[in-house]
Amino acid sequence: VYIRAHALEIPPPSEKDWLKEDEEDFFLQDPDRKRDALPQPFRMINKLVMLAFENAMEIIERREMLQEAQKVKVQPTKCFPMAEFQVTGRANCLAVSGKYVFVGLSVGLAAFKVSDYKEVCAWDAVKTEICAIHALDLGNECHVLLAVDEMGLVWLFGFHKESFLLIKVLNEIEDISKRSACVEVVLSPGGDYTGLLLQGNTKAWLEIYRLPKDSWLKETEKNPGAAAGLACRERRSSWTSAADIFLLQESPVSANRADAKLSLPVLLLKVKPPRPITGSSFKSPLDALKKMDDGSMLRLGYNHLIKNSQWEQQEAIFRSTYREYLEAEGERESKEEIPRHATFHFLLPSQILQVGPEMKVQSDVPAGISVHWDGSHNLCLYLLNRPLKEKVDYDPKPDVVWPCAAPIACSAVSSCSRYLALACEDATITIWDKHLGYPLSVTAILEERQIRSIHFL
Repeated sequence: VYIRAHALEIPPPSEKDWLKEDEEDFFLQDPDRKRDALPQPFRMINKLVMLAFENAMEIIERREMLQEAQKVKVQPTKCFPMAEFQVTGRANCLAVSGKYVFVGLSVGLAAFKVSDYKEVCAWDAVKTEICAIHALDLGNECHVLLAVDEMGLVWLFGFHKESFLLIKVLNEIEDISKRSACVEVVLSPGGDYTGLLLQGNTKAWLEIYRLPKDSWLKETEKNPGAAAGLACRERRSSWTSAADIFLLQESPVSANRADAKLSLPVLLLKVKPPRPITGSSFKSPLDALKKMDDGSMLRLGYNHLIKNSQWEQQEAIFRSTYREYLEAEGERESKEEIPRHATFHFLLPSQILQVGPEMKVQSDVPAGISVHWDGSHNLCLYLLNRPLKEKVDYDPKPDVVWPCAAPIACSAVSSCSRYLALACEDATITIWDKHLGYPLSVTAILEERQIRSIHFL
């Protein structure tokens, strides 16, 4: 007789007892079993087809939701051109001043009226290609233009009574081997000054000119024919009603040369890049103090007492201490080169630009410029209210120097000229209030980023 030692236990469920995925709801789909179940390859195909159908429905629903969201958003206004006008050659650049649009062409300059899109005057006396143009309205229907051609020459024009008048080529030199090319042109607000960044074969420098705009306005009032133009062409227009396109057809007319001339600009400053700091030649601190001014402000650091041997010793200590890091980065020894590019801005009067009591200051006329050269830690400020000299100061000392902890990468000035932004190579941005003379904020970008440009909105 077999006697059970323990009570009868129900065994736990195992995977063998689990229903297969395709058999879980078979009794709900066909409880009476009126339809035969599909054999195996067809059941798999049926699953794949249903899966593709469900995915397609999800995509359709997602796109419908996105379309509904786009309808709710404010759509930007679409602007279409009111008219088209054709120019001679290729249009490279343009500038708007008052009621005129000035276009730099591959064969000169052209002026168009904004109201009716008609060309009023063109200049092509030397058949040069204009690559950049700056224009400003001086009032009394008088405009000043600065055009840079393909050779880097800067052409200064006056525009009055719908006619061009060439005043001067600012950087023209008879000796072609000594000719310099213009890299950047800045026209001050109001048209009182202009700055040119020039580059030669081995050096670069900055030239600041004072523009006699008051004299120009008086001269054009006294002699309305002073701006008769150097080479103006009239053009007749034809309007195509079908496509509403404004076309200009050229008809050359004989050139008129102006008898009267406008006053020439005056070269005020010629700023050169800072020289590399080298070892001191002073024998005592007294010799260095004699070379300094009143000592009330920071300078560029040339009058110091550090010898060449101390520089070399410090360099050797640095390289021996951080040898493994320098080798890992593969640092290459390079001699310090004089920088060839600078960024400069015209600044209105403020607390940081103190002008003497003998000089007249106007609130809307720039009182100075700020300059920083590539790779330099210093922001140099120069006063513009200087007495005119027979000989131009070719290497003036900065009136104010702001040293930074890292080389300055780029800078910007607000439209009101009150705020100055400096971005350094260590990704630090400082906003200065020039009227009060102290920084408003300092922002450090945590990630390793290189700031290429900065702008006020």
